[in-house]
Amino acid sequence: QVQLVESGGGAVQAGGSLRLSCAASGSIFRINAMGWWRQAPGKQRELVARIVSGGYTNYGDAVKGRFTISGDNAKNTVYLQMNSLKPEDTAVYYCNIDGVATTRAQFNAWGQGTQVTVSS
Repeated sequence: QVQLVESGGGAVQAGGSLRLSCAASGSIFRINAMGWWRQAPGKQRELVARIVSGGYTNYGDAVKGRFTISGDNAKNTVYLQMNSLKPEDTAVYYCNIDGVATTRAQFNAWGQGTQVTVSS
């Protein structure tokens, strides 16, 4: 069973930076993709960033040029570097990992969520 634990959230002034981490544990055979999603009050959950096999990345339009996703395969960890933060970035951020367990079963796991609050 794969579990994800997030860290790095907090409160920051507009223009500041935060770095989120998400570490996966369990019997992982292969990771196909890792990503970050966020949900603000009254809004739908939206894609923030995603990284797939080969290192290719995709970003939501709202964060392009400001956020960077990266992964450390050896540590089964995905990161989100957030720069030039804006108040509209305030949300609960969730990581997720899609992959294959050592049993060869497919899995899709989600983190518990971490709050990011950006003040003006």
